[in-house]
Amino acid sequence: MDTLHAMFVHAHPDDESSKGAGTMARYAKEGYRISVVTLTDGAAGDILNPAMDRPGVKERMIEIRREELARALEILGVTEAFSFGYADSGWVEGFEGDATCLAPNCFYNTPVEQVVERLVRVVRAERPHVLVTYPPDGGYPHPDHIRCHEVTAAAYEAAADPARLPDAGEAWQVRKLYYVGGFTKRKLVLLHEAALAKDLESPFAEWLERMPDTQDPTTTQIEVGDFLGQRSQALLAHATQIDPQGMWFAIPDEVVREVYPYEDYELARSTVETAHPETSLFAGLETT
Repeated sequence: MDTLHAMFVHAHPDDESSKGAGTMARYAKEGYRISVVTLTDGAAGDILNPAMDRPGVKERMIEIRREELARALEILGVTEAFSFGYADSGWVEGFEGDATCLAPNCFYNTPVEQVVERLVRVVRAERPHVLVTYPPDGGYPHPDHIRCHEVTAAAYEAAADPARLPDAGEAWQVRKLYYVGGFTKRKLVLLHEAALAKDLESPFAEWLERMPDTQDPTTTQIEVGDFLGQRSQALLAHATQIDPQGMWFAIPDEVVREVYPYEDYELARSTVETAHPETSLFAGLETT
């Protein structure tokens, strides 16, 4: 069998370093094939690091974020990347699907079929066994994250159907589709309590107060304790977006490793049988 291949589809440069970065670093080191698709140029991102808030940065945001992404992928050991370059739709507070509040030429307002076709071409050419993207709500309600889910889920189906997009390459059945998890309440509680126990200021207190009790959708946990340092360095490579003094680094990696050295995923669709909980995105595929 060909080397097992997981393709991660993200909305913006930096998303690959905050969602599943430890998993990618681990699998790249273990010899699996890992690729990243980035759908937008990230141009609408604010400068979130005070050290980068200087003349000329905002004007060169597309170029700078492209360079940041390349550096982050290098740190993670990911050598295959595909950038679609759609215009970043930007963050809209309380976004509820109203496309009229966004720029006409932005990613969210690009015809879905056009993006699906481009992604199907990449999937059929590169033949991943696993696709990873966001859950239906985008993980948080950014227009580009929501659309990223929609086009990836649609491409998962279309790539396998020889009657769909016949000019986009030979049909390919991706075996598994995953949604990368964010911060479940269980994870937040464990990290919050660990911070307090070590006399650290927890960045999660207010978040926990407003977080509802919902069912944890996690089906799959990847142990990434040995790769938290790479994940942090990849985040820091996105210097315009990541403040070294910000919440991402409020709890040291060694504390995270003690209490929650995992990245969480939800298995959304699969053509192979596996037992839950899984400890690998490739569960059920190793001997297929």
